[in-house]
Amino acid sequence: MQGLWRRAAVIGLALGLAACGRGGVDAKRIEAADGSEWLTYGRTYDEQRFSPLSQVNTDTVSKLGVAWWAEVDTDRGQEATPLIADGVLYTTTAWSKVYAFDAKTGKPLWNYDPKVPGEAGFNACCDVVNRGAAIWKGRIYVGTLDGRLIALDAKTGAVAWDVQTTDKTRPYTITGAPRVVKGKVLIGNGGAEYGVRGYVSAYDADSGKLAWRFYTTPNPKGSPDNAASDKVFRDKASATWSDGVWKESGGGGTVWDAITYDPKLDLLFVGVGNGNPWNHKLRSGGKGDNLFLSSIVALRPETGEYVWHYQTTPGESWDYTATQHIMLADLKIAGVDRRVVMQAPKNGFFYVLDARTGALISAEKFVPVDWAEKVDLKTGRPVEAAFARYNGGQVSTQMSGALGGHNWQPMAFSPKTGLVYIPAQHGHGFYADPAEFKFIPGAWNTGMLRVAGGPSAKAPAARPGMFPAKGELIAWDPVTQTKRWSVAFPQMWTSGVLATDGGLVFHAVNNAFTAYDAAKGAPLWSYDTGARAIAPAATYAIDGEQYVALMVGNGGAGGKDQPRQRGRLLVFKLGGAVTPPAYPAPVTPAKLDLSLATPSKGDADKGSATYNLFCGTCHGAGPYLPNLATSPAILDPDGFKAIVLDGALKANGMAPFRRYFGDAEAEDLRAFLLWQAAQTPAPTPAAPTHAQ
Repeated sequence: MQGLWRRAAVIGLALGLAACGRGGVDAKRIEAADGSEWLTYGRTYDEQRFSPLSQVNTDTVSKLGVAWWAEVDTDRGQEATPLIADGVLYTTTAWSKVYAFDAKTGKPLWNYDPKVPGEAGFNACCDVVNRGAAIWKGRIYVGTLDGRLIALDAKTGAVAWDVQTTDKTRPYTITGAPRVVKGKVLIGNGGAEYGVRGYVSAYDADSGKLAWRFYTTPNPKGSPDNAASDKVFRDKASATWSDGVWKESGGGGTVWDAITYDPKLDLLFVGVGNGNPWNHKLRSGGKGDNLFLSSIVALRPETGEYVWHYQTTPGESWDYTATQHIMLADLKIAGVDRRVVMQAPKNGFFYVLDARTGALISAEKFVPVDWAEKVDLKTGRPVEAAFARYNGGQVSTQMSGALGGHNWQPMAFSPKTGLVYIPAQHGHGFYADPAEFKFIPGAWNTGMLRVAGGPSAKAPAARPGMFPAKGELIAWDPVTQTKRWSVAFPQMWTSGVLATDGGLVFHAVNNAFTAYDAAKGAPLWSYDTGARAIAPAATYAIDGEQYVALMVGNGGAGGKDQPRQRGRLLVFKLGGAVTPPAYPAPVTPAKLDLSLATPSKGDADKGSATYNLFCGTCHGAGPYLPNLATSPAILDPDGFKAIVLDGALKANGMAPFRRYFGDAEAEDLRAFLLWQAAQTPAPTPAAPTHAQ
C-alpha cells in the first residue's frame, strides 16, 4: 500500500512540474491524458468515463471523505461533469453558469453568469440544466439555455466571444456540453417537443465563426440549406419524409447530447433525437423512416460531410431518442478485433456497431422491452409488436416509456472488466392518437391523446401489465450482450456513472453516492449527499492524491418529485474530514384558504385542457416547481392574469402566455386550479435533509 501511495506521489509531482511549462489543452494532450486531469466531457475522446487512477480502490475506498465543497447559487438540476486542467476545476450549473475553483483547495477563482432570460426556461422541456463545458487552448466553452455558444478566458472568465447558434424566434435551447475537435467547437441544441428543426454546428474555436452545419431533418421549404447536409438529403434522406405536420414544426431531430470523436478513424458521431410531433402518423402521415431521427450519424469533423448512419428506431413515434451517450471501444468479437460504437438509447436495446462503417454487430434488450420483439440483425430494423404504433384510436401501453430505458445520464466502460455500466430505467409509456391535433408553435406538441382532469372527467381504467417504475445499475457485457450483475432501486431517476482502475464504479441514487465493486457489484462505500445527485462524477489527481468530484442537485426530466435545494459541488479524497452543513428543511406551502378566493365563473373542464397543454409538464410533477393548486396567485383573477398572461414573474422563469390564450381561457384555467385546490389534502411538512 505504501508503494502505491509513493508511486502516485511521484506521478503527481511530475505532472505538477510539467503543467507549469505546458501550453493549453489540445488534441495531443487529450489523447495522452493519464488520469490526473479530466480534459473533456467523457474524460477522453472515446467517452468511456474510465479513469486509470487507482489510489482510491476496493481496499481504500472506505477512507474516502469530503476534502472540500462549494455551494452554487442555483437550486435547479445540476447535471455537469467537472473539467480539471492545470490544477483548476471548471464546472457549470443550472442556467448555464460557469465556475472555476482551485482543484486542490476549493478556493473560488472566478464565475460567469451569461444572464439567460428567465422566460427561456419555458422552452426547456426538461429543466434549465447544463451538462458541462469544454476546454481548449486557454479557453472554456459553454452553451447557454437561450442558444448561445460562449468562449471564456480560462484564467479570468472574461468573454472572448459570444455567438447565437439558434434562431431566437424559435424555442431552441442548449443543455449539452460542447466538444472541441481539430480547433472546432461542436454544439447541438434541444427543443424538439416545441417544434424546431435539429442540427449540429461547428464553430472556429479562435474566432467563433461558423465553420459548418449539418441538419438532421429536411428543409420544410424543399430547398437546399447551403449546409454540409445538403447532399445526403438530396440523395437519400428527404425521400424518407412524407407530407405531414413536420413541415410546420421542423420535424425535431435535435442533437441535444451525444457528440463523440474517434481520432483513429477521424470520425465524429452524433446522436439524434425524437421527431416532432412524436406521433409518426401526424408528423409524416405514418410513412417513411424519417431520417435522421433517432439515429447515430457519422460525419467528417472538419467539413461535416456525411459518412454513414444507423437508425435505431425507424419512423420514431415514442420519443425514443438516440441522443444518449455514445462511446467507442476496441473489442474482440468472435475472435476478431473490432473498433466499435456502443449506445444504450431510450428504446431499450444495447447497440454495438462497427465504427468505420456503421454496420450493426449486435443489439439486445438491456431492460424489459415489449414494443419490439428484437432487432433483426440482417436488416438492422426492430421487429415491432402489433400494438406499438397505436393506430386506430387504441391506447398503447408499452415498455419503455418516453423517459426511456436509459436517459441522458452517462454510462461508463471499464477496459479492465470489459463491462459497460448503464444507469438504466424501467417504466411504461402510454401512447394514443388525439381526437384532433393542431400544431401550436412553441407549445408542447407531442401529438398524443391528453387525459382530461377536470370535474367532469372520469378516471381512466386501470391498464394491464403495470409495474412500479424503478432504476437499475447494470453491468453489461457488450461482447456477449448479457447482464453480468445489477443493482435495482425503487427510484427511477439516478445519476451518471464513473468507472476507475481501482476496481470501482461510482453511482448515486437519491442522497446516496455509492462506490461499487466493478467486478461483482457489491457496495463498498456510501456517502449521504443531503440532496439528490443526478450528475456523473469525475476524478483527478494533484500532488499524489486522487480526488472524486460530484455535482449535487435534483432536477431534469424525471427529477421533479422533490423540493429544490441549492446546488453543491462535493470533492472527496482519502482521509477527507470536512463535514458540509445540513441542508435547510424545504418550506412546505400551507393549504390555501379558499374562502379568500374571488369565485370564478370560468369553465373548469376547459381549464383542465389548457392546464394539460401548457402547464402540467412543468407544474404537475411535484413540489420542484410550484404546485399551482397551492399558489395564492389563483385566489385573485387580476393577479393571476398578470402572472400567467402578462409575464409579471418572467424573470423567475414564468413566461407570459398571452401569445397562446386570452382572458377567458385564463379564467377557465383559474377555475380548474381552484377546483383542484379544493381536492388537495393539506401538505405534509417536509423533513430536514442532512449531509454526512
